Amino acid sequence: MNKKFRFLTSGESHGKCLNAIIEGIPSGIPVCADEINTKLFRRQQGYGRGGRMKIETDKVEIKSGIRHGITTGAPICLEIINNDYENWKTVMCPEMVDLSDEDVIKLIEEKSFTKLRPGHADYAGSVKYGFDDLRNVLERSSARKTAIQTAVGSVAEQILKQFNIEGVSTVRKIGKIENNKTLFNLQEIKELSEKSEVRCFDAETSEKMKQEIDRAKSEGNTLGGEFEVIFTNIPAGLGSYVHYDRAIDGLIAQAVMSIPAIKSVEIGAGKSSAGLYGSEMHDPFYIKNGKIIRKTNNAGGVEGGMTNGQPLIVKAAMKPIPTMLKPLPTVDIKTKTAAEAHFERSDTCAVPACAVVAEASIAIVLVDEFLDKFGGDSLKELKAHYGC
Repeated sequence: MNKKFRFLTSGESHGKCLNAIIEGIPSGIPVCADEINTKLFRRQQGYGRGGRMKIETDKVEIKSGIRHGITTGAPICLEIINNDYENWKTVMCPEMVDLSDEDVIKLIEEKSFTKLRPGHADYAGSVKYGFDDLRNVLERSSARKTAIQTAVGSVAEQILKQFNIEGVSTVRKIGKIENNKTLFNLQEIKELSEKSEVRCFDAETSEKMKQEIDRAKSEGNTLGGEFEVIFTNIPAGLGSYVHYDRAIDGLIAQAVMSIPAIKSVEIGAGKSSAGLYGSEMHDPFYIKNGKIIRKTNNAGGVEGGMTNGQPLIVKAAMKPIPTMLKPLPTVDIKTKTAAEAHFERSDTCAVPACAVVAEASIAIVLVDEFLDKFGGDSLKELKAHYGC
């Protein structure tokens, strides 16, 4: 599939930095580093986050592709410095190090580990890439890489805002505590979710979620949950039914599913649609003031692999973080003996942060499909094609 909005990221959890190169953005689009940093700040927040968030204050530096706050049409380079690298300079040094130096060897060995962590990429990654030091797997498989992906997503959202397409994320469930209440005003959902430490728009449920997180933390355990992302003002016709790899629901599912710890993705009524009659599930058409309208949105804004003009509603479930203070039984790949899983600094709950990452990831899919459909080398040309 030929993407219009393409990007690559690089970097490790404790490496020097995280980088992204973005290609395919038309010229003339305002892109503000402060907006990206606001998004990065939102990703770092959330009740139940761990010690790493106290070390890092993620700030993006725009290295190229933007002049005086406006895109030039050239590839954009973004960079986020890892503050914690100061403590890992020898261990994560990209250059050769002196392995005859006992102090160097000691530092590296202290951070190396061979005890598999159930639920992580350790076992499969060690088999795939032939590592006997699981540090090599941890560093890139870490959710730390979602920081730079969130920055890329913020750029995508700033493009979409030029066409009044905006998104919001809200947490629906943490552990067994669920917010079953409904709000129909997107701005209200956004404002109330942003005020909540767990990104839940209902204050009473938010407090119960925090208590659930406290309980898990006191037990040395972790919690997962569910969140919802909504985008509005999306034109009909993004995506396509002609090939499997052009269906926008498939692209969205892949983008969200690839976020670490996500185990399921739903659109609209999602899994609950399996228990509905067709007459209950599908959204009838009506005429109002000469316009075709709908009164329901069980399809979640997608039919036949395409957006249908209604709000896009995406739900996802995040598993509990597998790194726990009370480690699970495992095996040491070096000695082939029973052991307790390696513990690396971790969160108790990261569902609110994951919701922000998903919001960014969906924006990337939407902007790619938007540019593919309407095209143009500049914002002026793009707006003319869109009919602004």
